[in-house]
Amino acid sequence: MGIIKPLPELLVSQIAAGEVVERPASVLKELLENSLDAGATRIDVQLEEGGVRLIRVVDDGGGIAPDDLPAALARHATSKIASLADLERVASYGFRGEALASIASVARVAITSRHASQTHAFRLRSEAECVEPAALAGGTVIEVADLYFNTPARRKFLKTEATEFAHCDEVLRRMALARPDVAFTLSHNGAAKRRLAGAVPSGDAAVDNFPRRAREIIGEEFFPHARALDVAAGPLRLFGLAALPAYSRAGRDEQYFFVNGRFVRDKLLTHAARQAWADILHGARHPAYVLFLELDPAGVDVNVHPAKTEVRFRDARGIHQFVFHALQRTLATPLSGAASLAETAPRSTPPVFYHARQSGLAVGEPGARPYLEFAHAALSDAPAVVSSALRSASRGTSNQQDDGAAPLLGYAIAQLHGVFILAQNAAGLVLVDMHAAHERILYELKHSLDAGPPATQSLLVPLLISASEAEMATASEQSEVLGQLGFAVAPAGPRELAVRGLPALLAGGNPVDLVRSLLRDLAEHPASRVVETQRNELLATMACHGAVRAHRLLSLPEMNALLRQMEETERADQCNHGRPTWVQLSMAELDRLFMRGR
Repeated sequence: MGIIKPLPELLVSQIAAGEVVERPASVLKELLENSLDAGATRIDVQLEEGGVRLIRVVDDGGGIAPDDLPAALARHATSKIASLADLERVASYGFRGEALASIASVARVAITSRHASQTHAFRLRSEAECVEPAALAGGTVIEVADLYFNTPARRKFLKTEATEFAHCDEVLRRMALARPDVAFTLSHNGAAKRRLAGAVPSGDAAVDNFPRRAREIIGEEFFPHARALDVAAGPLRLFGLAALPAYSRAGRDEQYFFVNGRFVRDKLLTHAARQAWADILHGARHPAYVLFLELDPAGVDVNVHPAKTEVRFRDARGIHQFVFHALQRTLATPLSGAASLAETAPRSTPPVFYHARQSGLAVGEPGARPYLEFAHAALSDAPAVVSSALRSASRGTSNQQDDGAAPLLGYAIAQLHGVFILAQNAAGLVLVDMHAAHERILYELKHSLDAGPPATQSLLVPLLISASEAEMATASEQSEVLGQLGFAVAPAGPRELAVRGLPALLAGGNPVDLVRSLLRDLAEHPASRVVETQRNELLATMACHGAVRAHRLLSLPEMNALLRQMEETERADQCNHGRPTWVQLSMAELDRLFMRGR
């Protein structure tokens, strides 16, 4: 008798459940996806004991016909795909046809549903074989009780009730961000935890609900630092909100990336985003963003993992470069150009993936309406001081006497302890860290290096610097790299270097400290390794030593010149160490400080 035998059907389902049903949050994700695929506009979620005792999801979707109820609990049964061609262009959340069957193998499941064509509802329980009449006005109710009741060993791996509820809450947050047109409620042990309103109809369209939804999910603190982006290139489109480094996080808790409306954890996308912030963010911090990538469904494989949170792109390199450059350009927008983001009026048409699945039109196909610029609306009514300043400044001219016409960073009025510049603009008071701001301006020299070496200013009298043997060797070996950076340095003796030229924009810095620091960095990074990353580190050193130093007194024209340079410089909101370069205090904030009007 052979030893290889087919596994019992129940055991096969329980093995599959190990891939699909990791914890209560996994169950909730599958149920929410089913509700959204059914066209629900309102979903109510009730949890007990973190979802272990009960997960109840009520939706107002199209419902399930009574003849289809038994198939809903069968393995690999689905209404969402029928061929390989469908699988290669998946436009629905769910499609594998194994979720409910896997859940039913490790929990007690009951489905009550009323299809739009039926006069009343029907109910099916996983432990019963017959479909019975039930009372329900419309839509579907799915109850998952006693998770892992028949596999107690799996239940021991669950965390505390509070932890499991937190995971369920995070699943709902992601779904709510992806579908701001849908209303969600969440309760735990009878107590209401979340109540998120859907889009409000207005005429023939629904008013864009994303600004309010994003605030409810991410919080108000995110928006003063958020920049909107909407970039398209051929079949690709990236849109959403990206926070400036001033709002960096200790963890990745505020990183939401959606591909065709589906939340994903993708290493390629995460790496592209990280690289976009690398030039302006401290290494120990993490960026915050809510980003949506749209592409032809045929260009992405969502059938990589049973949980469907991992994807594989057909053109991985192209996607990486598109996301990286789109984010990098957005974050690099000069302050003078960022004003238009706050000026953009709110839009009213929901994005394509809200309704594409229901209409049968796949995202990215001809005829699918592109996602409108909801992110601009998120900024247009944000209570951000920065946004207020941008709106006011964008209407300005160069008339210094008229505060209402002041540029974004205003006009300098004083210098504080030789460290900060105080400026007045339309919104109120601007504080500028002059060293950090000038450091960023100088650091952006790297873009001019792409077109060739920077201009070198020759010294009338060569500057002689005593040097160690290591410094002498480095100067000799790296003479070509030094020339590419705008330096003319050559040996003048056994232990002496002659500096005959400096980059023109750094000529006002301390040349001795600058050359020594540069030689030290070059010794750590040989010429063969001075690629972009190392070059940027060298430029950071140059910028730091070439920037105006603290306690250096500047005249008002010098301070105003620095402010105007900041407005035209990319990434001027922070220095190359990730620190903010300026802060806005509105008149309202100043009034509160002095309790004016009370």
